[in-house]
Amino acid sequence: MVGLREPDDAAVWRLDDEKAIVVTTDFFTPVVDNAYDYGAIAAANSLSDIYAMGGKPFLALNIAALPEELPSEISSEIIRGGAEKAREAGVVIAGGHTVKDKEPKYGLIAIGFVHPQKMLSKGGLIAGDILVMTKPLGFGVTTTALKREQADEADVLEAVNWMEKLNDKAGQLASEFELRAGTDITGYSLVGHALEMASASKVALNLRFGNIPFLSCAQKYADLGCFAGGAFDNKKYFERNVNFASPINVRDQMLLFDPQTSGGLLLGVPQKKLEAFIGRAGELDQSVWVVGEVETGTGLTVR
Repeated sequence: MVGLREPDDAAVWRLDDEKAIVVTTDFFTPVVDNAYDYGAIAAANSLSDIYAMGGKPFLALNIAALPEELPSEISSEIIRGGAEKAREAGVVIAGGHTVKDKEPKYGLIAIGFVHPQKMLSKGGLIAGDILVMTKPLGFGVTTTALKREQADEADVLEAVNWMEKLNDKAGQLASEFELRAGTDITGYSLVGHALEMASASKVALNLRFGNIPFLSCAQKYADLGCFAGGAFDNKKYFERNVNFASPINVRDQMLLFDPQTSGGLLLGVPQKKLEAFIGRAGELDQSVWVVGEVETGTGLTVR
């Protein structure tokens, strides 16, 4: 159902009329200093692609590349962080594979199920839908500040708490309200992933900058220039299709190109379902922010 042709977050193979299998993989180098937190963030990030397709994960395999000289107490904490995050998600880690490498890398192959008629996709938006986010932005600038030894401990903790948060309740919301359009906001930034949705759905997106949530420290680290190379890559690749329709300074524009790790979902919610959707999100203790709307046309406008 979903493969190399589509820009979606996972492969989907229909098993029968009631069930399809969702398969994805992701892994990366450490984004924080604490080994346990790194493992938990990597696992949450890997599982996120299942939720972004409207699915529910049930099985995973570890992928690890670890330096031979890395102390066992560190490597075991990475794996423990991933295992406990998977357990929180109701996922069994049934094995995996490890190789030697000069720099640690960790993540999961994640497998889930979705009903073939209830799958989320990047191409499911229609004009009139409301755009909703489920996590703030700013993870990239904060972890880059950490690498540069410029980050405050409290700021890192704020980012870690969000990055370790599963997108399970956001996915549950999408399923309960039978949404059709969604993705998670990760390395291509909010702008990049929003443009993927706009292109796949053949619509235009209108984002309202003042409604977009950020970590409390994001603008501080943006002012210090703590942008990873990926932010500039995103800007170079995507900016031709973005119209900044109101005065938004360069710092704030760059925050929209900031690559995220284990970011939240970007969902399209039909206008008639929005009030009930927000109410149910409160019941689930799931944060949601209304950040824009879908229109006819092409491209992305930020006002």
